[in-house]
Amino acid sequence: MLNIGWFSTGRGEGSRGLLRFIQERIERGLLNARIGFVFSNRDRGQSQGSDDFFRLVDSYNLPLVTRSSARFRRSHRSSGLSWEELRPAYDRLVLEGLKDFHPDICVLAGYMLIAGGEMCSCYPLLNLHPALPDGPIGTWQTVTWELIEQRATRTGAMIHLATEELDRGPVISYCTAPITGPDFDRGWEELEEKDLEEIRSSQGEEFGLFKQIREAEFRREPYLILESLRAVSEGKVRIENGRVFNREGVSLASMVPPGLCLDAEIDEAMSADGVD
Repeated sequence: MLNIGWFSTGRGEGSRGLLRFIQERIERGLLNARIGFVFSNRDRGQSQGSDDFFRLVDSYNLPLVTRSSARFRRSHRSSGLSWEELRPAYDRLVLEGLKDFHPDICVLAGYMLIAGGEMCSCYPLLNLHPALPDGPIGTWQTVTWELIEQRATRTGAMIHLATEELDRGPVISYCTAPITGPDFDRGWEELEEKDLEEIRSSQGEEFGLFKQIREAEFRREPYLILESLRAVSEGKVRIENGRVFNREGVSLASMVPPGLCLDAEIDEAMSADGVD
């Protein structure tokens, strides 16, 4: 049974939704795993969003460990040190609080801190990035606008090992989704009629094509996490010393694009859930 550590700031419904999605499938026997602990960089009483997340964690009787990064920073304000300089000390406190847990793998699911070097070397940390392995880096907003600017024909998401290099750790898995065809034609046509910067300033994220592209990727995110964890639990993916291999021992970094494509597994899982 795969022993999972779950890292989340727990800011809003997205964080709760991902935890709920995976935990419910564990309980239904669809994933041979257990969530051994949940860690948050917020404390109880610090925010309504995270308190709602903690109540969900409690409802599943999952061990919860918290250490507020904001309060840690405030307590060291007089030092004059930057967060980058303070971060190793904070991570050591986190690791000390988690020393009694021994996860096989950890998931960063709505965790709003960039993993530091000591954390990355201690745990294999799976991070979700809302773009394909050869796609843009940055937030989902940045990724979506760049796809529009490039006139891309597909979007997707990937799971990679977290490293100190943002969004560029070894790729474990990915999924794709087309963003052309009848459902998207009107948006692309509007883009030909108007300047992109005009659309960004007048409509912003309410631009229909922007919303469609985001939705095409977003709805696959929980399934990508699920199928990636399943691939690890079933031995289809092995993680050793910061490198990722398939069952046959071939480095996934040598594939083009890198990583395991999980489109078929995700399509089957979505179909079973009645998701178009």
